[in-house]
Amino acid sequence: MFDLEEKIPMTAKGYESLKAELAHLLDVERPDVVQAIAEARSHGDLSENAEYHAAKERQAFIERRIAELEEKVSNAQIIDVLSVSGSDIKFGATVSLVDNDTSETVRYQIVGSDEADVKLGLLSITSPLARALIGKQIGDEVDVSIPSGIRSYSVEDVKYV
Repeated sequence: MFDLEEKIPMTAKGYESLKAELAHLLDVERPDVVQAIAEARSHGDLSENAEYHAAKERQAFIERRIAELEEKVSNAQIIDVLSVSGSDIKFGATVSLVDNDTSETVRYQIVGSDEADVKLGLLSITSPLARALIGKQIGDEVDVSIPSGIRSYSVEDVKYV
């Protein structure tokens, strides 16, 4: 069963990003869509008013996103990456890995789900690779099942920056 009080791990940067998005939705997007609805209403017949229906759909999206962000912000467990240390991989670690098949080196920071962006080197704590890396140390090997098969990596470096 899903626990509504479940803490959501994230970095301080990720937390600030969520708060900024929430503030933007509350202070800019919500008032804008209310204004758009009022303007569309002034055009008369609402049953055939595409602008009105589009604005109402946008309002529903904004309200859902606000509720989602408010829940995430209130349940955030902010982890100060600079206070984490050790040789084993934990949340917040920046990890350098060598692909054992291609010898290519990749670097990821393990972050919260809402912060993840693989193209920027931010790997979600819930991803198969991050889950496989947790608890590993430099020199350890990790096999990860991905859609195209199994990838094997060697942990080259672990930092908390």
